[in-house]
Amino acid sequence: MKQTAGDLPKTMEGSLPSPNSKAAINLQNDPIIQKFGSKKVSLTRCLLTKEEMRTFHFPLQGFPDCENFVLTKHNGSVTDSSPLFGLDCEMCLTSKGRELTRISLVSEGGCCVMDKLVKPENKILDHLSSFSGITKNILNPVTTKLKDVQRQLKALLPPDAVLVGHSLDLDLRALKMIHPYVIDTSLLYVREQGRRFKLKFLAKVILGKDIQCPDRLGHDATEDARTTLELVQYFLKYGPKKIAELNLEALANCQELQAASQESRNTAEVLQHANTSILECLDSVGQKLLFLTRETDAGELPSSRNCQTIKCISNKEVLEQARVEIPLFPFSIVQFSFKAFSSILTEEMNKRMRIKWTEISTVYAGPFSKNCNLRALKRLFKSFGPVQSMTFVLETHQPHLCIQYEVLEGAQLAIESVDGILLDGTRIKVQRPVTELTLDCDTLVHELQGDSENQGTLYLSGVSETFKEQLLQEPRLFLGLEAVILPKDLKNGKQKKYCFLKFKSFGSAQRALNILTGKDWKLKGRHALTPRHLHAWLRGLPPESSPPGLRVVPPPLEQEALQTLKVDHPKIAAWRWGRKIVKLYNTLCPGTLCLILLPGTKSTHGSLSGLGLMGIKEEEESTALGLCS
Repeated sequence: MKQTAGDLPKTMEGSLPSPNSKAAINLQNDPIIQKFGSKKVSLTRCLLTKEEMRTFHFPLQGFPDCENFVLTKHNGSVTDSSPLFGLDCEMCLTSKGRELTRISLVSEGGCCVMDKLVKPENKILDHLSSFSGITKNILNPVTTKLKDVQRQLKALLPPDAVLVGHSLDLDLRALKMIHPYVIDTSLLYVREQGRRFKLKFLAKVILGKDIQCPDRLGHDATEDARTTLELVQYFLKYGPKKIAELNLEALANCQELQAASQESRNTAEVLQHANTSILECLDSVGQKLLFLTRETDAGELPSSRNCQTIKCISNKEVLEQARVEIPLFPFSIVQFSFKAFSSILTEEMNKRMRIKWTEISTVYAGPFSKNCNLRALKRLFKSFGPVQSMTFVLETHQPHLCIQYEVLEGAQLAIESVDGILLDGTRIKVQRPVTELTLDCDTLVHELQGDSENQGTLYLSGVSETFKEQLLQEPRLFLGLEAVILPKDLKNGKQKKYCFLKFKSFGSAQRALNILTGKDWKLKGRHALTPRHLHAWLRGLPPESSPPGLRVVPPPLEQEALQTLKVDHPKIAAWRWGRKIVKLYNTLCPGTLCLILLPGTKSTHGSLSGLGLMGIKEEEESTALGLCS
């Protein structure tokens, strides 16, 4: 039995600051009136048009990023009496972007007809528990996959079903489904200047309901789905004029002003205590700090009253004490350490790291015919990224090219784009040099691509000096763009022909990549592999006095071999050091935040900063620290 709009709760008086009086409201300027008029509207009038769905990035049939999406069994017979279904999804962040973890579907009577937890296909980087309420323990026993949900949803929805939700485009993309009949409450309750009201705000003002309460972990997907359904029913019963008279914009502005005022007061309190130490801050709220360390590494922190320091004789004892003591303290510092490196060893390790990066950023391409168009080849490989050097290799039966790229992304893009293509009747091979430092490069590239710092970041090659201006002229095409990073040449100050774009989400970055590498923009690009701090660290290392690694070395004499063994000794030390860290890492509990600092060094080139590696251990991880060795 359908629930009528008359059954809906009335707006609660005094739930939010009162807006201006009705006499002071110019209804004709209200964006809801401007879109829908003053009279009541039908259900089909509330549906998003195909053009609106395209503008707001709803998945549509024929779109390049929706090729594998599932279509519902719609038949074009939607009417004003078609059934409404409230839909809400919760997502997590995986190595491939946002993926579905829960779906809730509510019918018009308020009955939940589907509520499923879903196990993502890819490795989860962040459960987004503060929004979704989904944790690792909740998902562990789940066996339902996305394809199961798609099949059930397709069978459940009638051909003329109308889906209702708040920012429904995100839900449909998480479901990887296409449905043409939708009402989005974030667009139905129109706001000025293209902004959107939050669902929590609309629920309070329109329905008098408190949802998404701060004392509860995450959102209740069923509650949110039911709320969107009730908001549409209210709109249909009372019409745009009734809603315009509530003066939602004034209420929202008043609420935002209160929130900003509270934030300002909080900031003032922080600034007032800007010179207060962490220990004093903890003490002011009646908390205490735990500091676990080895006896040989550090003395006690300044205040023994606010900090309990426990010194241990070994890393093993530090770990054992941490497991016992950490649950008893709200804030703790646990410090593991190893014997310090000598400056010579540290400098040698930094040097080898730079050589490794140079080698995995280098590719060999060929074979080419002796009459090949050298200028065209150079132009082709330069299109993937900035080139440090490009030389012909003539020692082979047919010529090859050796291309050293300035950034790893350029080398990877060349391999992905050119390897295996036919050129002048010959199939070209593009590969990295095989040395002891590149044997694990496939694993390394895979790990870098999954790094959380690279999620949502694009690398683009072939950009012009006016690229930034062109980008800003098309804001609708690049929603979620947070930063444009345009490197400059340190010698002449000119902008280089590549850049990095940082987006809010993997999905936004993927959509932008499809556009920018299309026929209109004619750029080449891929998802980024190198976080910015790594670029800075590599630039800080001293220049090599001779070309790195890419050369033929004649077999050494016995005495020369002995000297080589001594020079290579740091490799053995680094290998042992890496094994110790992996052994310690494997004993840690899942969910532990791990931070490894590779030391800097002082040399004839000046003081060089160190490099940090950070990650959170999960049960299925076994090679997270492979970079260390």
